[in-house]
Amino acid sequence: MPANIDLKSLSKADVYRFAAERGLPKYRANQLLHWMYERNVRSLQEITEFSKALRNGLAEGSYISNLELADRQRSKDGTEKFLFSLEDGQTVESVLIPDKDRLTLCISSQAGCAMGCGFCLTGSMGLVRNLKAHEIIDQIISVNRLIAPGRVTNIVLMGMGEPLANFDEVVEALWRMTGLMGISKRRVTLSTSGLVPKMLELPAKAPDVNLAVSLNATTDEVRSRIMPVNRTYPIKELLDACRRYPLKPRRRITFEYVLIGGVNDTRTDAKRLVKLLKGIPCKVNLIPFNPHDRSGMQRPSEETVLAFQKIISDSNMTVLIRESRGQDILAACGQLRGKQKQKKMEGRG
Repeated sequence: MPANIDLKSLSKADVYRFAAERGLPKYRANQLLHWMYERNVRSLQEITEFSKALRNGLAEGSYISNLELADRQRSKDGTEKFLFSLEDGQTVESVLIPDKDRLTLCISSQAGCAMGCGFCLTGSMGLVRNLKAHEIIDQIISVNRLIAPGRVTNIVLMGMGEPLANFDEVVEALWRMTGLMGISKRRVTLSTSGLVPKMLELPAKAPDVNLAVSLNATTDEVRSRIMPVNRTYPIKELLDACRRYPLKPRRRITFEYVLIGGVNDTRTDAKRLVKLLKGIPCKVNLIPFNPHDRSGMQRPSEETVLAFQKIISDSNMTVLIRESRGQDILAACGQLRGKQKQKKMEGRG
């Protein structure tokens, strides 16, 4: 192992190996994991179960990394947005959404995104790099630290990036969430734009978390236009994979459908959506588009959204309208990161 080891970068097995190599019993490794992932400590010196001599000895060759808070904004509706700096200076966003007794944190899996979806601001930025598992997890740890004594209850991987394009690190992060942080698998949702081979690989390698699929169109012509991934994995192939996806009893796939005015929001689209999803245990989340200045797309009228929902619900499918939260604090993915980048550029001018 390297001389200066970031303990958060180690898997559970690596932490056990790290302890054993230093002559420490297994229970010390378990204490270290507990303090990092449940007590949210920032440094070895905060682990009071360790003697001062042990803390100092470990600190000579290892440390606990932390994300640095670059910006934090709170919306009138209670939504909070966090911009975190990584060790290499890149930034990622996380959004905390309160809802009754739940605190849902939307986290990022990449800095930027390569998928290029036309309605998504992050997609217009391109991909900078994949996040490591500990950088994904550290968004949860950092927010828990910031909102203490509150605690995140639900996790959605719907922030910056396509989770399945960062497959190995995301899978490792999922195991840490459910194994080391004690978050229930039923309270974790992974959202994908539809990388079919990785979707089908996921159940064998990751914990049984919820799956959400970003569909957003009912024809290949429209979906390919707004979601380039459809040119590789068209709708039929994607939905065939959803039909093959192993679901436990009473579990369902969530289909996300961003409603864009004049693009995919007609009654014909709604009827076609019902036919496409027939036979798949699922629910539909309708998301009225949240406009941003790089999209050139419009939000549909309230009447159009409600009419679309009614056609689906009249077909005995569960359908919810997910309203945009935090519109007064640049809560669409990528907006806060883009704002900070613009400030840096103006500062150089």
